[in-house]
Amino acid sequence: MIQLVLFIILTVLSAAALIWTLFLSVFCAISRVRKKTKPKRLMRLKKAVIFLVMTIMLNAGLIAISQLTASTPRIVDENGNTPENSIAELTKVELNGRKQWISIRGWDNNAPVLLFLAGGPGGTQMAAVRYELAELEKHFVVVNWDQPGSGKSYYAEKTKNITAQTYIKDGYALTEYLKERFSQDKIYLVGESWGSALGIFLVEKYPESYYALIGTGQMVDFAETERIDYAKAIEIAQSKGDTALIERLNSNGEPPYYGKDVTWKSAVYLNYLSAYMAANPGIQNPGYNTFRDVGSSEYGLLDKLNFFRGIVNTYNHVYQQLYTIDMRTDYTKLDVPVYFFLGRYDVNAPTVLVEEYVQVLDAPDKRIVWFEHSGHSPWINEPDKFVTEVLSCFSEN
Repeated sequence: MIQLVLFIILTVLSAAALIWTLFLSVFCAISRVRKKTKPKRLMRLKKAVIFLVMTIMLNAGLIAISQLTASTPRIVDENGNTPENSIAELTKVELNGRKQWISIRGWDNNAPVLLFLAGGPGGTQMAAVRYELAELEKHFVVVNWDQPGSGKSYYAEKTKNITAQTYIKDGYALTEYLKERFSQDKIYLVGESWGSALGIFLVEKYPESYYALIGTGQMVDFAETERIDYAKAIEIAQSKGDTALIERLNSNGEPPYYGKDVTWKSAVYLNYLSAYMAANPGIQNPGYNTFRDVGSSEYGLLDKLNFFRGIVNTYNHVYQQLYTIDMRTDYTKLDVPVYFFLGRYDVNAPTVLVEEYVQVLDAPDKRIVWFEHSGHSPWINEPDKFVTEVLSCFSEN
């Protein structure tokens, strides 16, 4: 939190410094040309410019230091000791020529590897998983990946060049890296929201590399999901007499959306549905602690800015590419076990679509695991049960 506040202050100072530097430079230049500037006044202006330039340099230095010192905390037991074979790393890897960041955490570096695929596209949950699912680190080497266009990997690829194939290719390259590094024949996958779809893409194309997949907040049909969410938001707004929201939704029109405003138009009903779930007394731990996560040690000051840029820019560019995908017709045969961890109160990713998908899915094992006190994020709402169910499903494979 302190880092986040510092980042905001420094960002404001930088912007102000740049503006004032340009203004004063132009002012001095004009003054010199007109030969109206008195020597003492010109000296004061020069000192002001020097001060502002030094502020910019200090800002840049602090940002650089924060980036270089970003880290993930060591693993500790109940006595504060670090287990002998534990691993806690924040590591840069090159995947298909793109430099990206992962965190690797576990009590035993010889344990099976579990790769967590964050939501988005453009989202980063590197710190969130460490907080919410720390218990998994006792049983797996848990790997969190900032995908291209998100968080620490925001600059891995130009936003305009990112496609679903970018994630599939890099996800597979990361899988092969992890298999080789930890001497594993296969690894486990857990995908959240968008990550649940990416998990399906990966196991369908590279089944030999994965033991099993768990999808939570499972995405099935992207375009249909948006239409259902939009209609649900209007239904809730009508029941509450929220005419302002209804007017905004009607003004934007029914999704799917295209162009430069996808994020902002989608946010109108997605944020409304998130607030609706957060207010539901049937959901445990409904809040997602964004400030806690963005303020975590894994993110330097620049990463904190990119935490939000990915959610806005990358999501806007990539999400509209996914509207043609429907798992019920495009991914009906998978050669690995697939388990769907669904929140009973999820109004973000309609569970009815997952139920339909399970009916047509051909897989070695498949099942829905219901979380009766969860919304879109069972891993946050019911973390203890989530871990228990992960261990149960994965122990079978």
